[in-house]
Amino acid sequence: MLKVDNLSVTFNEGTLDEKKALQKINLELKQGDFVTVIGSNGAGKSTLMNMISGSLKPDIGSVSINGENVTILPEYKRSRYISRVFQDPMAGTAPTMTIEENLAMAYARNKKRTLKFGVNKKRRALFKEHLETLHIGLENRLNAKVGLLSGGERQALSLLMATFTEPNILLLDEHTAALDPSRAELITKLTGEVVQQFGLTTLMVTHNMQQALDLGNRLIMMDKGQIILEVSGEEKQALTIEKLLKEFQRIRGKQLESDRAVLG
Repeated sequence: MLKVDNLSVTFNEGTLDEKKALQKINLELKQGDFVTVIGSNGAGKSTLMNMISGSLKPDIGSVSINGENVTILPEYKRSRYISRVFQDPMAGTAPTMTIEENLAMAYARNKKRTLKFGVNKKRRALFKEHLETLHIGLENRLNAKVGLLSGGERQALSLLMATFTEPNILLLDEHTAALDPSRAELITKLTGEVVQQFGLTTLMVTHNMQQALDLGNRLIMMDKGQIILEVSGEEKQALTIEKLLKEFQRIRGKQLESDRAVLG
């Protein structure tokens, strides 16, 4: 489904600020895999996401989706295969448009493009059906401007917009980090439900170790542009935050930096 082969990129090469952001990253996700990605600030998590989505290009290596090499495709062309939810609830939705209009745009993402824009009775019923699965009442507010929604409501809508068209790949880029704890818990719960409902192949970056342990069937840890640990199945289920921190210390010979990565 998704294959990342020998992906490497260096920022500011040849200068005092040179940084090897990714170093020979190899990663493969099969249909239905849900992989969580953890690591401290600067580990390369977001850079990996940007390489997969097409917003950045690698120095060497390739990205393939469904066996097709998409490395040279720009981000807008990869949107046929990929949906992404960002950290900022303001991203991914149009605040001056209604909930219904935002859903209509998302619905048309992987459809044949035409000049026609509108919502018929059948499509409106479909939108309401999907909104009901969020259990936050948005199905009764189809004509509300998205800019008037709370951060949690907008992120729930963004998650729905990214998933209900069943993309080949779903990228979740710290999509709960900007929310208060109760809203973050809600979006985390919704994430598990929608990914399971649609059987989506998912890559989720998070600073929250407990979230990374609770969601998904595989987990990878990154540090200094490299994947230093990968666990799955029963091994992942048996992991705790304490065990993860000890594993990092065993691999790197030092403690993980005291930043948001250790939050439960």
